[in-house]
Amino acid sequence: MRVLALDVGDKRIGVALSDPQGLLASPMTVLEREGSEVEAILDLVQRHEVEEIVVGMPRSLGGGFGYQAEKVRAFIQQLSSLAPVPIATWDEWLTTVAAERAMLEADAKRAKRRALRDAVAAALILQGYLDSRGHRPSMEGEGHSP
Repeated sequence: MRVLALDVGDKRIGVALSDPQGLLASPMTVLEREGSEVEAILDLVQRHEVEEIVVGMPRSLGGGFGYQAEKVRAFIQQLSSLAPVPIATWDEWLTTVAAERAMLEADAKRAKRRALRDAVAAALILQGYLDSRGHRPSMEGEGHSP
């Protein structure tokens, strides 16, 4: 089951995609917010045979949902009216910070970090969501004991 994740910001939307089994998340692309992003997302859903979309839900530093969360909810409402698949939300608490830290540790250049940060954040959102569902690869038949 392929899942697409979105890290929705004011200027860009980071996009990540799971593998066909719905186990591993990978950064995919970053969409600029220019008015055609919903169509681009729907195209990705169709092209990659996505069965579910997960959108990161931002929290304020105090842990509650603030103004940015309301903007994301409005985007979800717009997308859900057109999307042929269910849309779930997932806490994106500090995923952009974690994405930046991971790229720094990988010694990515500043321009590359800026270009990929939102897609990496979407991948972190997606991996957390996938892990929460408890779908782990089976080790049976591979010489490992359960």
